[in-house]
Amino acid sequence: MNILNKQKLVIIGATVGAIAGYFYWQEVGCLTGSCAIQSVWYNMTAYGLLLGGLFGSIIQGQFKKSSR
Repeated sequence: MNILNKQKLVIIGATVGAIAGYFYWQEVGCLTGSCAIQSVWYNMTAYGLLLGGLFGSIIQGQFKKSSR
C-alpha cells in the first residue's frame, strides 16, 4: 500500500495515458493498417500508458523538488 501512495501520480498518469491512447486509436487511428503504433488498439494503448507514466513521473519529481 505504501508503494501506491508513493507512486500515485505515476499511476494516475499511466491510467489517463492509456485511456487517451485508446481514444486516440478509436478516433484518429490508422486507416490503411500500415502504421506500426496506431494500427491496433493495444499498441496505441500501451504507448499512451508509457507516455502517461513518464509524464506522471516528471510531475512527481517536480513536486518532490519543490517540497524540499
